[in-house]
Amino acid sequence: MLSIGVDIGGTKIAAGVVDEDGGIIAATTRSTPATDAELIEAGVADAVAELRAEHEVVGVGVGAAGFVSADRRTVRFAANLAWRQRPLADELERLTGLPVVVENDANAAGWAEYRFGAATEAKHMLMVTLGTGLGGAIVLDGQLIRGGDGFAGEVAHMIAVPDGQWCGCGRKGCLEQYTSGTALVRTAKRRAAAGDPVMGPLVQAAGGAKKEIDGPLITRVAQQGDPGAQELIAELGTWLGLGMASISSLLDPEVIVVGGGVAAAGEMLLAPAREAYAANLTARTHRTLAPFVLASMGNRAGIVGAADLAR
Repeated sequence: MLSIGVDIGGTKIAAGVVDEDGGIIAATTRSTPATDAELIEAGVADAVAELRAEHEVVGVGVGAAGFVSADRRTVRFAANLAWRQRPLADELERLTGLPVVVENDANAAGWAEYRFGAATEAKHMLMVTLGTGLGGAIVLDGQLIRGGDGFAGEVAHMIAVPDGQWCGCGRKGCLEQYTSGTALVRTAKRRAAAGDPVMGPLVQAAGGAKKEIDGPLITRVAQQGDPGAQELIAELGTWLGLGMASISSLLDPEVIVVGGGVAAAGEMLLAPAREAYAANLTARTHRTLAPFVLASMGNRAGIVGAADLAR
């Protein structure tokens, strides 16, 4: 039984035909016209039409970057795409003639890791994705947790520092402002602009232009052994561990899966995260510490998870 998974990002629509074992047997992409909801839907429908021309599928799952209603039909709000109370499932069913399920993109990726990736041995999983922002997905007792409105798993907007750094959500001190690719780059640029000599090799790697510093550059320089870049990633990992300790006091996951672009830093990120997690977890000497593991599905996760949820 085959289904189609679609991962809608800010610049690209990626779609694939997925089998019951989580394998992608055909794939295609389209650009994302982010400011026009109808054009986004037309792009998805076109990708689906291309894929189903060669494969018989039972439905379509869509991973959408935004707040998705609990019934998995409507995107209530998306910060970077033209969705405001958009009945996305209805529109795509009209365009494709197939049953459609819409899910938050982090939830779709987390489900893929739970079903086919790094958390297949667990019943209780917490996944966080560290990219431009901070995403989250929760699986408890084998069930993807969506909450009353469908907004569960938004770990990014837990308050980490009262009255702290402004967040794009309009509040101050959200965890995302301390644990994300954006936070990593902001800290690096701030320290470089202040003339911190430890940032010298990073600035040099950016061609002397502080504004050219980005996440992949920081990771690459850190992997080459630069102490300053390693310090930046370790600080991010410490914040990650602190945040996961708070969440674990509530959810008690068996495993914490870490994905997203920043996870390319590997143990440079995870080692300080584990240390901060263990130091701040309630009743830590009387409980099993959840391991931090890297996500294994890569950029396939959104497609695979969405397709599996649709199936």
